[in-house]
Amino acid sequence: MKTRPDTLLGRLAVAASPPRPWLRIQASNWWTRVLLAGGARRRPLHGADLRDADLRNADLTGADLTGANLRDANLTHANLRNANLNDANLTGAILTGADLIGANLHGAYLSGADLRDANLHGADLTGANLTGANLNRANLRDADLTGANLTGAILTGADLIHANLFGATLTGAVLRDANLIHASLNDANLNDAVLRSTNLRYADLNDADLNDANLTGANLSGADLRDADLTGATLSGADLTGTNLTGADLHRAILRDAILTGANLKRADLTGAVLTGANLKRADLHGADLRDANLYRADLRDANLKGAWLEGAANMRLPAGATWDSFTIWPADLASVVIEQSDEVSPGVYQVRGGQRPDRSTTRV
Repeated sequence: MKTRPDTLLGRLAVAASPPRPWLRIQASNWWTRVLLAGGARRRPLHGADLRDADLRNADLTGADLTGANLRDANLTHANLRNANLNDANLTGAILTGADLIGANLHGAYLSGADLRDANLHGADLTGANLTGANLNRANLRDADLTGANLTGAILTGADLIHANLFGATLTGAVLRDANLIHASLNDANLNDAVLRSTNLRYADLNDADLNDANLTGANLSGADLRDADLTGATLSGADLTGTNLTGADLHRAILRDAILTGANLKRADLTGAVLTGANLKRADLHGADLRDANLYRADLRDANLKGAWLEGAANMRLPAGATWDSFTIWPADLASVVIEQSDEVSPGVYQVRGGQRPDRSTTRV
């Protein structure tokens, strides 16, 4: 809408966009809307100093806040949709319930920020510093957190479906009850992280560091944990149905009552692991190292134990239907019994009686 310079609205618009840059006016939100309608321009916020500013419910849609200082600012329920906050300082800022859909927070400083219930759907948080931030129930679906630092961050109940956390640092982070279905966490550092009852179905955790992480009751069915480090991790009651754990390090891991039906544990290190009551039916343990593992009440029916190292494994029961070969090393107290109770099902491959007999036409040595 164009305005005539001799009208009130025209004069106000000229005053708001003066030829002299040192001339500024202050206006209420109502007058701001009037001025913008009359052709006035917003004052640029690039690099602005907005420390401790009260911006509750502010409409900053698409605003350019690149490098702005918003330390300790109150942005509760502010609309920052598609805003550019690249390298902005939001340390300690309050962003509870803020709308940050599609916002650019690349390299932003959000240490200690309060982002509870914030909507960050599709936001760019690559390289952002979120150490100690509170992201309880935040919507981070499809967000890009590549290389972000979330050390000690709280993400209880957060929605991270399809989020990209490649190479992110989540040491000591709390992700209890969070939803990470199809999330990318390869090469991420989750050392000492709390992931109790977290949904990680089909998540990519290839090469992830989960050393001493707490995954009690987590759902990891169909997840990719190839070569992941789960040393000392707690996975009691976790669902790992069909999970790919090829080459994973599960040394000293606690897998009490875990469900590993059909899991791929080829070449996995399970030395000293606690597998009491674990369900390993049809699991592929080809070449896995189970020395000194506790297999009390573990169910290994129809498992693939070819080349598995079971020396020193404690409380192991005769695994009905399990397949094995000459490279399988059995516990001393079970070796002779296994031989007596097994039949050769293909050249060099044996099966313990009592399980489902394999299809000879598809059995490979």
